[in-house]
Amino acid sequence: MVFRNSLLLAGLLGLAATFLDCVSARAADPIRCTVIIDEQSGDTLYREGTCDQGFYPQSTFKLPLAMMGYDAGILTDAQNPRWKYQAKFGGPERVKKDVDPLIWEKDSIVWYSQELTRKLGAKAFADYVKRFGYGNTDVSGGLMEAWLMSSLKISADQQVQFIRRFLTGRLPISENAVDMTLAVIPHFPAADGWDIQGKTGSGWLRDKAGKTDYDRPLGWFVGWAMKDDRRVIFARLLVDTKRYKGDPISFVVRDGLIKDFPKLVEGF
Repeated sequence: MVFRNSLLLAGLLGLAATFLDCVSARAADPIRCTVIIDEQSGDTLYREGTCDQGFYPQSTFKLPLAMMGYDAGILTDAQNPRWKYQAKFGGPERVKKDVDPLIWEKDSIVWYSQELTRKLGAKAFADYVKRFGYGNTDVSGGLMEAWLMSSLKISADQQVQFIRRFLTGRLPISENAVDMTLAVIPHFPAADGWDIQGKTGSGWLRDKAGKTDYDRPLGWFVGWAMKDDRRVIFARLLVDTKRYKGDPISFVVRDGLIKDFPKLVEGF
């Protein structure tokens, strides 16, 4: 009896170990999503992957930040204000330069974002995020870093719905803020006559201890695309399981979406 019970226990432990191994393997799989919707109707044209799970927005948050900055009058046009780099900002060599709104969005300069939120102030910043209904609206991570691997999270589904509200005039911002934001977001040509505008974002997941997990890089590309008089909205996300050398993961995500784009919307 003891022998049989021991065999039973060993079998159960083996099954448990196998189950945990499977769970761990699944947890380590890449997380992917691509979603495209029609701006006018809101209909989903393409959706594949894990699109309803929230992740850090990273530099895709420069889209709503531009809207806030122009609406509040802190940003005035594509070239103004031009703020000087200060040594206290830190960062890599590429950000150590004077920056205006056009350069900020094109080169994804974090310190410019943080100067903008500092000038907005905590109350106005939190109010904009709440009124925008942006992601989980949680800015407890702070005025300077809530969107950077911190408290604020947004899913790909929420990204495209937020952008649709922006493009269709359903955000509480001025028409000038809409026009100026459209003017500073980078353009990328795609095949079949599509003109893509969008913002990348890169970062990493955090482990259970809250430390950066460099084996789980996160990349975004979100925005909209026009062809003739038609406009569609997209979000692509990749949370990978390997480290990237050279270009950030967001560039891989962006370039892949641009390459895939015509065939993804073909037939709609």
